[in-house]
Amino acid sequence: MRSTEIDRRRFMAWLGACAALESAPGGSFASGGLRAGPMGAMGHGPGRDAPPADGALFLAARKSGAGYEAVLMDALGVDRRVLPLEGRGHSFAIDAARGRAVAFGRQPGFFAMAFDLAGAGKPLSLHPAPGRHFYGHGVFTPDGARLIATENDYEAGRGVLGVYDATPAGAYRRLGEYPSGGTGPHEVVLMPDGDTLCVANGGILTHPDYGKLQLNADTMESSLAYIDMRSGVLLEQHPVPKAWQRLSLRHLVVDGQGAVWFGCQYTGAAQDRPPLVGRHRRGAGLEWLEGPEEMLRGMKNYVGSLACDRHGVLIATSSPVGGKVLLWNALTGQCEAGADIFDGCGVAPAREEGFVVTSGQGAVYRMHADGALDAAAILEPSGSRAWDNHLRRV
Repeated sequence: MRSTEIDRRRFMAWLGACAALESAPGGSFASGGLRAGPMGAMGHGPGRDAPPADGALFLAARKSGAGYEAVLMDALGVDRRVLPLEGRGHSFAIDAARGRAVAFGRQPGFFAMAFDLAGAGKPLSLHPAPGRHFYGHGVFTPDGARLIATENDYEAGRGVLGVYDATPAGAYRRLGEYPSGGTGPHEVVLMPDGDTLCVANGGILTHPDYGKLQLNADTMESSLAYIDMRSGVLLEQHPVPKAWQRLSLRHLVVDGQGAVWFGCQYTGAAQDRPPLVGRHRRGAGLEWLEGPEEMLRGMKNYVGSLACDRHGVLIATSSPVGGKVLLWNALTGQCEAGADIFDGCGVAPAREEGFVVTSGQGAVYRMHADGALDAAAILEPSGSRAWDNHLRRV
């Protein structure tokens, strides 16, 4: 247990850092439409049981009062930047090398917002081409020249990857698109080679006229696809087995050995028990991981987010529906621990070990590598704040 004096010194150091940033050129909290947020939940600073500040920064979307925001916060849950959004947000594409990010609207998303993490310049609005909408995820190319977003060509009923000019002169102008290899592409990640994209084609056909209603329940085909980033050529594709045809691949993360982990959502009967987590190495088939039956049953056929720890050896899979976060060993494929977090979904690696987890109830938690939660939440639940599905480490 840390002393009050230590916490007081940490708090004063944080205030000093904020003052220095405020006085630096281009460092104003209010510049570019960004503003400073409150200290922690309900204006409180770090408490006695708060984790130490580790320099980590995180991006998340949230509902706050009657509006929606993209938030950059630190490891103590302190808002460092807050950007109003025109609607409900989902996840982010992050270009950490150049200090910028893009927040995507939740499916069916008809907006995205590009902004500088330090508050320089004004945020830029992005909108998909006619007949397209965002699925909530995207990725920058390694050189920062392009932004690639998962999108729905909803009149044709096919998934596409929209390509945007992310250079300063390009101002996120849409350059074109290429097929995602399936229907309903949700998350896209960049592989370690820097040249290949991996896409989770969820297989669910939707149209914005009908919200998120599934229009192809009996014919859906979900798959994992690898696509050449420059040419758009489909390099490799792996469909979900016919036995689990109603299983939708949704979210992805790459572990320290270069394997892709995927989390699924099942649209079939609630009493069915399909596998929800798997991994894949190129050139092989999909590997389905079972885990303890009682833990998987507790996830209620829904995985909402994945993250890999800073060492590349621990994978977190969250289920806001089941109120569970499970931890998997990336080397053995074994489920090693879990924690109960009501409506917990957003998950991102902490600096040293374990994860930070956000909930739809407005709370933020620190989860250790053994599944234990800190005695006190970083931020307690709040009736005026609700985090969306994803938390991203910058």
